[in-house]
Amino acid sequence: MLADLITISPEIQSGAPVFAKTRVPVKILFDYIKNGDTIEEFLNDYPSVKREQVIELQTRTYKTSRT
Repeated sequence: MLADLITISPEIQSGAPVFAKTRVPVKILFDYIKNGDTIEEFLNDYPSVKREQVIELQTRTYKTSRT
């Protein structure tokens, strides 16, 4: 379920989508990828985000882009 992966609340980061149970905006992950950084670098910089969350988000993003 997407709600297990991403939280959107006006009280957290002004409503920007964040990884569930963190205050890390999802956009930061996509910025890292866009800039050629690795998932490892992102996870090292944002240890509150779990690898499983990143993999699940990538999987869902890929599936959505293919439909």
